[in-house]
Amino acid sequence: MGNFKQYEKKDGTKKWLINSLYLGLDEYGKQVRVTRRGFDTLKEAKKEATRLKTLFDRGEYGKQQKECTFKEVFDLWFETYSKTVKEVTSMGTYANVTKHFIPTLGHIKINKVTPAMAQKEVNRVSKSRKTYKNVVQYVKAIFKFAMSLEMIDRNPFENVIYPKSTVEVKEKEVKFYTTDQIKLIMDTLENDVKQSASKNIGKQYRTLLTLSLYRTLAFSGMRVSEACALTWSDIDFLNNTITINKTLSKVKNGRAVSSPKTKSSNRTLAMDHKTMRILKQWQLKQKEMLFANGITKVDNIFTQWHGKTLNANTVLDFSKRVAIKCGLPFIGTHAYRHSHASMLFESNVSMKEAQVRLGHSNIEMTMNIYTHVTNEAQTKTVEKLTKFANF
Repeated sequence: MGNFKQYEKKDGTKKWLINSLYLGLDEYGKQVRVTRRGFDTLKEAKKEATRLKTLFDRGEYGKQQKECTFKEVFDLWFETYSKTVKEVTSMGTYANVTKHFIPTLGHIKINKVTPAMAQKEVNRVSKSRKTYKNVVQYVKAIFKFAMSLEMIDRNPFENVIYPKSTVEVKEKEVKFYTTDQIKLIMDTLENDVKQSASKNIGKQYRTLLTLSLYRTLAFSGMRVSEACALTWSDIDFLNNTITINKTLSKVKNGRAVSSPKTKSSNRTLAMDHKTMRILKQWQLKQKEMLFANGITKVDNIFTQWHGKTLNANTVLDFSKRVAIKCGLPFIGTHAYRHSHASMLFESNVSMKEAQVRLGHSNIEMTMNIYTHVTNEAQTKTVEKLTKFANF
């Protein structure tokens, strides 16, 4: 294996190391060799070796880099990290590190950060963020990156103690429409479609788009981002199914379609006949309208009349108008997903079946919604009883 060897740690786990890798000659004609350890795979070790050799060839490898600040090293690390994850994930990482650590560590030279300073930083952030450990892990990775560049000899965050966070997180309220309210919404939107039949094609387009969208959301339980990414190839009219295998995510320069965040989000949903019939009607109307506007091919299902795909913000505006039209409180678009969960529970669907249909990565998420829904239903039952037996 040459410069790469596998070794066993005291706890029995096996790691890979780069052993005395030759990078080249320094300014004094002396050989520069490096040894690095702690890699989980041989591929990871080889990748690091290539990166170190590239840095050396560029003249970017050396002790003079010890004068870099934490912010400068963070930017250098992020340049590589951002290419290994989804853009939406890298954006979140950048925002969290920038918010919690750049104000205090950003201006400090990377080799001047001590273990005591690291522990102080961890203690501080634990008081401002409940789930702070994941952000600390990114900072730890940044210092590990600095070690690979020989800017520092040890990682000051390596042995920090994680105190219990003192931040109290307010439990999010699960908002949803009742089955009766969903029926009211569907009846109202269907009536709009009927009344628009004698109107211009633009009016017909808008009313059928709205009905198709909210019928799909309420009877599938899919996330809005998943609905916005749907294409006609995801619809199987023969077997009455919708396949969810992508999502529309917010990225630096707008929005982009990407794969779902978790494997469980990839799923195929069996749909009711009426929803599929409405979607087929919408498909024909969409083609007619877009063709009239000179657009001969469209892949996305939910588009505006000029062919632009709907996004979460646009749908949110739609949801406000729908709520007002139906005389219902506006509780967001995600409420339709929770409403679907509520209808599943009312239909005595098992918790596991609901988890799979909703695409939850763990059943605790499904149980959390179930608890809120049942508590809400019990509260409304008492209110009805009190109103009836007001004596």
